[in-house]
Amino acid sequence: MRLGQFLAGFTVLSALLAGGAMYYLQVYAFYDEIVATGDDVHLVSFVSGELEPILYENFQAIDADSSPIRYRACFTTDMNHSLLTETYVPVENAQPRIAPAWFDCFDADAIGAELNVGTALTFLSEKNIAYGVDRVVAVTEDGRGYIWHELNDCGAKAYDGSPTGESCPPRDDIEGNN
Repeated sequence: MRLGQFLAGFTVLSALLAGGAMYYLQVYAFYDEIVATGDDVHLVSFVSGELEPILYENFQAIDADSSPIRYRACFTTDMNHSLLTETYVPVENAQPRIAPAWFDCFDADAIGAELNVGTALTFLSEKNIAYGVDRVVAVTEDGRGYIWHELNDCGAKAYDGSPTGESCPPRDDIEGNN
């Protein structure tokens, strides 16, 4: 009977330790804070099609090498919606990805709610920052900004195993592809 209790206790303790380790690895271990460089927020111009830096303050960001879609950032800007929509390429149907709870400036549910009611707008920051992944910037009416990475059509096809087709570039043609 004592051996059975020992084995049951050992199993429960092992499961708790493994669960705790997996939680830590998912939520904390792989993320790094990004130090602001003064050149962190860009949008794609309608006119030139090139990246243009925008004015921003209070930049905070995290990223992880373990996945191209783990990047999240927050900032503030004085640029208004009128100027942004006349100058930069919009992104339709973008949905922010959940950030770790400890990165409290990025609340995906609140950002999504603002996008749904139109008090936040999304813009293309960089196409194919990694193969099939675009960087998206959302800016609210009161000047709060958020950045995340989102799968584009080629990425969605590539990662679900569908043929990417001729409209998608070969993986080797994308800069920054590892």
